[in-house]
Amino acid sequence: MENSKLDRINELARLAKERALTAEELSERDTLRKEYIAEWRRGAEQVLENTYIVSPDGTKRKLERTPGSTTSKQEKENEP
Repeated sequence: MENSKLDRINELARLAKERALTAEELSERDTLRKEYIAEWRRGAEQVLENTYIVSPDGTKRKLERTPGSTTSKQEKENEP
């Protein structure tokens, strides 16, 4: 996420502590927060997709998703 967007999120948070945000500011804050969370999740998924478990005997296996875990949008779109 661009630093300017992070700065704006922080600015809106400071403003919210000082006064009530306008409807436009609330909408902007919600949009920026959703964008930030989506980007954070993508990064976390990429890390986990490249994570391996090393057993005591030295064998490696890829970390697998657990049944019932949250799936990405792309996986949900490809479901029958």
